[in-house]
Amino acid sequence: MLDSFYIAWKYVSYNKIKTATLVACITLITFLPFSLELLLNESERQLMSRAVHTPLIVGAKGSSLDLVMNTLYFGEDLPELITMAASDRIADTDLALPIPMYVRFKARGNPIVGITLDYFDFRGLKIAQGRQLAVLGECVVGEKVAESLALKPGDSLVSSPESLFDLAGIYPLKMKVVGVLEKSHTSDDLAVFVDLKTAWVIQGLGHGHQDVTKIEDTTLILKRTESNVSATAKLFHYTEITEKNMASFHFHGNLSAYPISALIALPYDTKSGTILRGRYLSKEETQQIVKPEEVIAGLLQNIFRIKNVLDAVIAVVALATVLAVILVFALSLRLRQREIQTIFKIGCSRMTIVKLMAAEIMIIVLASAVLCSVMIFAVQNISHELVRMLFIR
Repeated sequence: MLDSFYIAWKYVSYNKIKTATLVACITLITFLPFSLELLLNESERQLMSRAVHTPLIVGAKGSSLDLVMNTLYFGEDLPELITMAASDRIADTDLALPIPMYVRFKARGNPIVGITLDYFDFRGLKIAQGRQLAVLGECVVGEKVAESLALKPGDSLVSSPESLFDLAGIYPLKMKVVGVLEKSHTSDDLAVFVDLKTAWVIQGLGHGHQDVTKIEDTTLILKRTESNVSATAKLFHYTEITEKNMASFHFHGNLSAYPISALIALPYDTKSGTILRGRYLSKEETQQIVKPEEVIAGLLQNIFRIKNVLDAVIAVVALATVLAVILVFALSLRLRQREIQTIFKIGCSRMTIVKLMAAEIMIIVLASAVLCSVMIFAVQNISHELVRMLFIR
């Protein structure tokens, strides 16, 4: 049998193009279903892990999937906004702890997540470098953001405008990086975290300017009375919050009317969570409360339906590939009739021909198996990042 393998090896190594084509076909048709299974399992694990650990999400009525994806994975599809009054409503029930979030803006392609400090405790996020958020205008970045943008505590990061031409006069905010989070292997690694009020400053709802009572330039004063001073649009607005101008930053109106994209509700127990969900069932209710685990489970069902279609397509392609390989060997036998006759003439039997062909097939299949194993191993090692790039982000 070793003689057959030796001759078969000489043949396949001589016919490099034919051998490479057969090995590539067999490798790909074997690799595709296994790699697809790996990626789907990893996507299910990542999606479900974060959803299972998030009890309830409250947001405006609409697409529950957009709401969950924006809240859990900081997706780009912004759900309809609600106000901070929704957070006060949850807190007043004494059934759950509300964690308001405002996920709308970006900084160099990374989502800016406006949160309260309760979010860090809830997700178990710890500071690896620097310190936690303390004052307006500061940000804490995820591990991946710090790595990709080469950021460290003391550096600055500028928010990106939502559009090229901002008619509302909202300018990018230069934020001070005060901390870098430990790697969590979640979407939090890809985010820039700021205080809710800082997110509102980015939107232009909070601002700082010169002290109008001490302005000497009369062109900046629109109207002056004993109790009030009105300034013109010429008054300079700050785009960076520093120790010198921090005291000038303020917000107009009731903060309860300020926007948030959603809030995470952490029920104190199972009964409290059930009661809380029941309070959002009214037809007149403008908000919805969803269980992320149920929403993501529905998404995964659709994914697995697609997988069934892909499996069917791959099965058909695999059958076609097997038939093509058989055809190649059949044609090869016809083209090698002179070689086979020579083998017969030197005294070899038909079994020798069978052994030679079997040895060739085994060498090709073995090469495909090795190559396929290496590719699957590589996909398995990068599946976490690959799934995040393809499905999560």
